[in-house]
Amino acid sequence: MEASPSANMLALVTRLKSTWPQSGLSGLKKVKYAIGLLIGLYIAFQLFFVYIKPSQFGIKVVRIGMDRGVHKDIYPSGLNFIIPFGFQQMYVLPKDIQVLEMTNFPQSAAGSSRQLKAVHIQTSDGFFVDVDVSILYRIIDPYLVFTQIGPGTLFEDNGIIPKAEPILKASLGELTTEEFYNSPLRSRKADAARDMLNHEINQKGMQIEHILVRYFNYSPEIQKNIEEKKLKDQLVFKNQAEARAATEEAGLKKVEQEGRVMVDVEMEKGKAYVTTKLAERDLYARKKNAEADLLVKMAEAEKIRLKNDAMKGVGAERMVGLKMADVLGGLEMIVLPSDGASGVNPLNLNKTLQLFDIPKGGSE
Repeated sequence: MEASPSANMLALVTRLKSTWPQSGLSGLKKVKYAIGLLIGLYIAFQLFFVYIKPSQFGIKVVRIGMDRGVHKDIYPSGLNFIIPFGFQQMYVLPKDIQVLEMTNFPQSAAGSSRQLKAVHIQTSDGFFVDVDVSILYRIIDPYLVFTQIGPGTLFEDNGIIPKAEPILKASLGELTTEEFYNSPLRSRKADAARDMLNHEINQKGMQIEHILVRYFNYSPEIQKNIEEKKLKDQLVFKNQAEARAATEEAGLKKVEQEGRVMVDVEMEKGKAYVTTKLAERDLYARKKNAEADLLVKMAEAEKIRLKNDAMKGVGAERMVGLKMADVLGGLEMIVLPSDGASGVNPLNLNKTLQLFDIPKGGSE
């Protein structure tokens, strides 16, 4: 950080005090000597040194002597030596961002900025509007600014100001009255004005960083008409939005209904599929059960057939007789006729055998 001129002067006086004569001078003379020395040093300092602040560029102009003219070297911040009495002169230009305020409300502007009245712009549909604009710019080549525009604040008076208002009118004047309320479009027009202004001043060593449209104001009658029209437009947009919302809601309901119908159809298809499969299962079970029953009955019939075939063979009559004997064995008494063709005489074995269709040889 560069020291201030007063701090440098104080340090120089402190070093000189250590060199004062230590003898031959009274206290009063020492004071006078010190005051005279300080005055001389101050005058020499003011004549031979120029202090450049950290926020400034230094441009040296040689008027008498060798290398006359404007030096291209840019002098840094701090103390810089010059030859006084018109031989050399140091000019300073600002290094930091500068602000040009174009507004009808000075209380809203930056305190240290250059202030002009608001830009009076005619819109593309024939109305007039006052626009508050802040132009942020800086010097990028102090040598060009100094040689092509001039020293001091001429970079404002002859550089920015003459070109800013016509370019702003040309760019923002392409908007209609209503389009000024369109922030994105208004910002694009401000950026276009910045580019056009840079095209004019870049070759002179300056650059526009931003153009900010802070506020715009129509006459009360126009403002009222705009507000009424905007309200009507908003009502139309509202009705259109509600109509679109109703259409979308109807479409949504239709989709929901179609979805429910599709779900119902699929559910019925599922139920039909389940019913079909259950019927197929039952049919298959009944078929297999019938086949099993048929096999069982056929087996039983075969058993009976085989049994009947067996009963027709040798010894079948005896088995019948034995069975009959078992049946008759539980009887204590039976009354049978003993005479006639169907009489039964238990003592006549041959006739008894004939009664049961047993051949005589089977009695052996």
